[in-house]
Amino acid sequence: METRTALVTGAAQGLGQEFAVALAGRGYRVAGLDLAPQPQTAGKILDYMELTADVTDESQVCRQLERVIDRFGTLHVVVNNAGVYPAKPFEDTSVEEWRRIMRVNLEAPFLVAKAALPYLKAAGWGRIVNIASAAVLTAPPTMVPYVASKMGLIGFTRSLAAALAPYDITVNAIAPSMVRTATAERTVGADGGFAHVRDRQAVRRTQEPSDLVSTLLYVVDEGSGFLTGQTLNVSGGSAFL
Repeated sequence: METRTALVTGAAQGLGQEFAVALAGRGYRVAGLDLAPQPQTAGKILDYMELTADVTDESQVCRQLERVIDRFGTLHVVVNNAGVYPAKPFEDTSVEEWRRIMRVNLEAPFLVAKAALPYLKAAGWGRIVNIASAAVLTAPPTMVPYVASKMGLIGFTRSLAAALAPYDITVNAIAPSMVRTATAERTVGADGGFAHVRDRQAVRRTQEPSDLVSTLLYVVDEGSGFLTGQTLNVSGGSAFL
């Protein structure tokens, strides 16, 4: 079997790092794209390509994907993981903050998917995975722009899946609860914010990055070609309480 290549955005830490390591463990060559340095991720993966770019900049994204092809020759999996989720009362949210959240959480997956599409088509097989959020169902009142952006990402996932199905490229989304990462701790606080979310889950513990790995590997598996346009809610039951 041909060695597969995967691109993970936001791979410097947290969930993106966990995904990159898991894909490498499954035999993928992995490229990680992030604005931040990625020494910890690179230290965990033997054949790892570190890419530095702003996912909201089309020219930067295209250049970095060209580097992936120059090194690995092909691309099969794209994981749109990079995102921002500031918490703030709606009336205090500026237009600039709204636009930034939309650009990172919704426009960037569009740019990355569009830039990757010629290579996925050339490979004759592909998987695009967008990281959404169970917040689209729980609707926290202090995260209005974030919820709107992730709901848009789900719509993008569904429609793009229909567009790319003829090319044997699936497009799915994974919607986690609040995952314990450094970014989440800075956003909601290391204790109180997680406790608030935990109390509204059927599974009464804080979600860890490792809780999403099996779902990602299922979605990108070659045997999952009949799964497309779906959003898999992996949130400890928070969306049905």
